[in-house]
Amino acid sequence: MIIYNVTINIADEVHQEWLEWMKAVHIPEVMQTGYFTENKMLRLLTESAEAQGTTYAIQYTCKTLADLESYQKNAAPALQAKTNEKYKGKFVAFRSILEVV
Repeated sequence: MIIYNVTINIADEVHQEWLEWMKAVHIPEVMQTGYFTENKMLRLLTESAEAQGTTYAIQYTCKTLADLESYQKNAAPALQAKTNEKYKGKFVAFRSILEVV
């Protein structure tokens, strides 16, 4: 199993709106692509003193690395563009790929 982890720090002024949008719109759209079997949204509890905003990790599970690569090629660009358009300058994100062992 592969976990596609997206870590996002979101600005305080849009935090609540973004959180609702993620749960109601973005995560369901990602899941509707059919590449993932489950997802989890987690809030980071240990922030550094200089951190601003709130940090979340959204984890999507897929069966194979090939599934993830297909998602990244075929679906991710459009979904990421929507997020960038809606919250440009209000978040920082990085992605990582993990393997369940």
